[in-house]
Parts: sequence; C-alpha cells; structure tokens
Amino acid sequence: MINKLDETLRFQQTALNLRAARQELLASNIANADTPNYKARDVDFASALQNALAGSPPKLAVAQTSSAHLEGNAGGSVFGSQVMYRRPLQPSADGNTVDMDVERAQFADNALRYEASVKFISEDIKEIMQAIQG
Repeated sequence: MINKLDETLRFQQTALNLRAARQELLASNIANADTPNYKARDVDFASALQNALAGSPPKLAVAQTSSAHLEGNAGGSVFGSQVMYRRPLQPSADGNTVDMDVERAQFADNALRYEASVKFISEDIKEIMQAIQG
C-alpha cells in the first residue's frame, strides 16, 4: 500500500524538487547580475523532469588531480539534465549575460509553478486522506 501512495505522489514530488533546484539557478543568475563575465544558466525543465522520472543517467566522476580537490558536482547537471547557458539578447561590455528582465520573468514564472505544484500535492494528499477515512 505504501508503494501505491509513493507512486501517487512521485510525479509531483519530483516536479517540486526540480522547481526548487531551478529556482536556485535563477536566483544565482539574479545575484550575479553585476559580476563581470558571469554567464546566466538555466535548465530545460521538461527534459530534466523526464530524466528525473526515468532515473538519472550515471554521473561522470570529476577528475581530481590533487588530494586537496573537493569532490562534487562540476556544476553541469540538475536531476540528470545538463545545465545550459542562456543566450544573451543584448551583449554587454563586461561579458555578463544576465538580462534582469528575462531572469525576473523566469523567476516569477517558476515560483508560480512551484506554488501550483505545492497545491497539486496538497490536493492529492486530501484525496488520499478522504479515501483512507472512507
């Protein structure tokens, strides 16, 4: 029975986790709007969700050429999908590709969709509770 409950909530849980990870990327872009040579990054949500639901592919190990190097993500993937650099609509003199209008719009859109995912999970839980209570 727990497996059925888990499967019922799996899609929304995965979408919610992916939205949170994307929100961090977008927030990082906004925070670095004045950093010279910073490249704005984002992830294709649809392909990332598809990869996350299918099970992420094996991750490549980060090459450590010194014992002092830290292990970790090379900054290249979110839920098994490649993090991509956003193409600037207008070039800047300092090499920064963050367009605040685009980033704010993407941030607001993602936040709204995050709230929708929370609402969907809440409704799913209400339905499960009604079924349990009879």
